[in-house]
Order: sequence, then structure tokens, then C-alpha cells
Amino acid sequence: MLSSKELKALKDFHSGERGVLSMYLNTNPGDPDNLNGGWKIHMKNGFKELNKFLSDKETELKSLKALKEKVLDELDKNPDELRKGVVLFASENPELWSVHYVQVPVKSSFHWEDHPVLEQLEYMYKAYPEAGIILPSFGEVRILDTAMGVVKEEITYVFDPNLEEWGQSKQMDPTGSHVIGSSKVDFLESRLKENLNRFFKSMGITVERLKKERGWEEIHVAGETELAIAFSEILRKKPTSCIYKNLNNSKTSDVIHQVFEK
Repeated sequence: MLSSKELKALKDFHSGERGVLSMYLNTNPGDPDNLNGGWKIHMKNGFKELNKFLSDKETELKSLKALKEKVLDELDKNPDELRKGVVLFASENPELWSVHYVQVPVKSSFHWEDHPVLEQLEYMYKAYPEAGIILPSFGEVRILDTAMGVVKEEITYVFDPNLEEWGQSKQMDPTGSHVIGSSKVDFLESRLKENLNRFFKSMGITVERLKKERGWEEIHVAGETELAIAFSEILRKKPTSCIYKNLNNSKTSDVIHQVFEK
């Protein structure tokens, strides 16, 4: 998983002479061009073009051949990691080996320079930065720690309103609805809101701590309108986006799509 620290290290890397392979490979199985393992053909053609480019450079060709074997071995060993794409940077001297299996769109391209070619990676990182996605609901707050369209970790904090103490005071009509105008119901709802507000405030502190510890560049909030607004308001800084939609029971890939690809 690429971090801002790793991106900076790649920016600072220079071999002094040409010998750095930068490979962007689209492996998305949903892409029509990749049917029946089409990405393997694109990879073969990419290396073929580099070989032509270096046809009269024997030393560089030898280095490229060694790196190609290493790349093929890497992909053969990790078939289950192939998602939407692979971004790889490698060189023999000085040694560089940086592989990233990403879940964001990748345009296949191959480069042979004295430094990693990072334009596409930087664009991807800008579009899918290190970010925290906060999914508040009445019963819990779900937090996704993400980068480059992948969830690094998922944390869930459960809200316990301690209903046993005063939940029996709730008055219901025969259909199971609140009795309109009941002071006990109003009191119950008031207590629930107070407790939920306290919970959100404590979670706001937790989110701010996680942002600092994990280097989040952005925070996104998604939930039912009232809850999303309530949580956004307890944050020190306005979130990058606030989506009024309950995604708490959605798959992480669907959440990321809603937040970053809408």
C-alpha cells in the first residue's frame, strides 16, 4: 500500500544513469481488452517496445532482461493480488523494488529512465489519497482507513444507549409507533439524542487522533442526512465531502466508489 512517505522516496530516487523500469499495467478483469488474460499480451508488448528502444544498448538490455524475469516471477506468485492494476518501479543498481497492486484505473505504459516515472501514480494518489471514511449510524460508527482505493483497515465503534435503564418508559400505540404528544416519549428521544451527541463528540476526538496518526489527507462522512450532518459538525475541520446516504451495510468497494468515483 503506497503511503506519502513511499511516494516521496520514489520522487527522490535517481540512479545516475538509465536503468529504472516504471511499469503501469491495467489488469482489470472488467476491461474488455483484458478478456482471457489480455493484460499478459499488453505486458509482453510493453517489454518488446523497450527492447526495441534499447536494441543497441547491450548493458541496459541485460539489466532490463533481469528485471523482466523478476516482474514475471512477482506476478506469477501473486495472481490473487491482481485487481484493477499493478504499478511497479525497479532497478538493479542502485537496487529498487516497489510494487503496488491497486484498485483504481490504470493506463498501461512502460518506461526506462534514470528515475521512476511518477506522473500517472501522482494523479492516482491525488484522486485516491490517504483518507478516512466515516460512516455514522445510530448503532455504530464505522471507519475505513483507505489509500489508493483500497481499505487498509476497518474499525467499528458501537454505540450503547443504555436503553435498559429507561427504555420501558417508551409508550407505543398498538401499531408500534410512538404515542404522539407523550412527554415520556419526548424525554426518551431527548435522552437518546443527548447520549448520541456525546458519543459523536467522543468519536470526533478519535477521528482527529486517527487522522494525525495515519496521515489522512482527507476525511469523508457518509450517512443518513441528520446523522451525517451531526457528525460533520463535531469535527474541527469541515470534511472533504459529506454524503447523505446510509452506506453502513455496504461493501467497502461500494463505499469507495460512492465517495471517490461518483
